[in-house]
Amino acid sequence: MTQVIVLNGGSSSGKSGIVRCLQAVLPDPWLAIGTDTLVEAMPASMQASDGGIEFAPDGEVIVGPEFRTLEAAWIEGIAAMARAGARIIVDEVFLGGADSQQRWQKVLGELRVLWVGVRCDGAVAAGREIARGDRIIGMAASQADVVHQGVVYDLEVDTAHAESMECARAISAHLK
Repeated sequence: MTQVIVLNGGSSSGKSGIVRCLQAVLPDPWLAIGTDTLVEAMPASMQASDGGIEFAPDGEVIVGPEFRTLEAAWIEGIAAMARAGARIIVDEVFLGGADSQQRWQKVLGELRVLWVGVRCDGAVAAGREIARGDRIIGMAASQADVVHQGVVYDLEVDTAHAESMECARAISAHLK
């Protein structure tokens, strides 16, 4: 049985909506954990440090070694929860493409993981980004393709052509 579902996609691609729908359609309880939660949990000083995380005016996200250290601990914690019996859906943005996936694979090890690519046309994601109002303009377009480079998925969904619930049902069907 799958213990972890990792949803990877760019900013404003629709991952969070899919997560909520998955929690509604899956028969067992699943915890939702997202990279936004990690960033929000970090002290404000991490956004003012070269070693932390920087959000450039054009939407580029730059992470430093202090961020990577905290991120590694966060991933270890998620894996520990899954090993302890929790089912977990991870809402992630693989800024480093395949390198990011490899960091997760190394830690998740023997756990059963479903890797899901959440694709969304950059123009569609950019429109959502503007409507949200809580993202730096340009982030969605800059991440739409780069987060998928070299990443291997068990399943891919496209939120430019399917609603969150339809994507969640496809993921749920793949688990069975």
